[in-house]
Amino acid sequence: MSWGGEHGVRISLSAVVMAVRGGRLSVLTTEDANGDLALPSGPFDPVHDRTFERALRAFVTDQTGFGLGFVEQLYTFGDAGRSAPRATPGPDQQREISVGYLALTADAVDVAPPGARWTSVLEVFPWEDRRQAGTPEVLGAALRAWAEADARRETRYEPLFAPGPNLRWDEGAVLDRYELLYEAGLVAEALRDGQDTTPPTLGDRPMSSDHRRILATGLGRLRSKLRYRPVLFELMPQTFTLSGLQAAAEAVVGLNLHKQNFRRGVERTGLVEATGRLSTGTGGRPAELFRFTGAGVQDGQAPGLALPALR
Repeated sequence: MSWGGEHGVRISLSAVVMAVRGGRLSVLTTEDANGDLALPSGPFDPVHDRTFERALRAFVTDQTGFGLGFVEQLYTFGDAGRSAPRATPGPDQQREISVGYLALTADAVDVAPPGARWTSVLEVFPWEDRRQAGTPEVLGAALRAWAEADARRETRYEPLFAPGPNLRWDEGAVLDRYELLYEAGLVAEALRDGQDTTPPTLGDRPMSSDHRRILATGLGRLRSKLRYRPVLFELMPQTFTLSGLQAAAEAVVGLNLHKQNFRRGVERTGLVEATGRLSTGTGGRPAELFRFTGAGVQDGQAPGLALPALR
């Protein structure tokens, strides 16, 4: 459906549904007509769809069998001069506008429709995991070569990728890092959109249309919100160990966290309370089980969590 006559506008809706599954932060994905990795998405029909959110929920359920809970709008993408978004077929001159949404779930059940699966976020953005080392060697070399071609580029790439030990890694700048890689011609989407480039082999997975931009926005939003809202508990089961909570936080931010400082920070928030029961599924000594108290959530006063990264 389009508006605006010959040069109309076409709107697509996409969902970033995230869960911690098997110790990894994962996103619900499908496949497009070409077999490329995609987010659940579809076109908004202003005649038949009452609201964006209702249309989005229908797309997700139809394409994955998964029912959405709470969702929040992320951002609207519609840059001119890029081949994506290309969410629906139509006249080439129609401007594509893509609206992304974020949903979190603790119930990452298996999904049955063909092509639907839970995909590790790090399959799409392997450079976002800083737990083992810094920027992957191949990517670091490609970024240095790109930066050396223009002195102004170095001041942009270093704050984002923190190649030196004294540079701070900003875990929330996911979209900025992806956009720089796109501009530098280091991701497959740049080649697809007409850049004269040969992206290096980074072990990453490209996505359909503008879906990797939307996923980057969702991951950055989630990471940033951890510090000022208790969103991590939306990814946790009803009861959990503090080690399990820390592992989930590390999976989200891609950093190793200081165990004692993380626990002290969690206990100071008043967001968890002991259940009086022990977990027997840890493989070692039974660990105490906790639950989320929900303190301050209703009045908007609930704090986020401190993320004391190991240095």
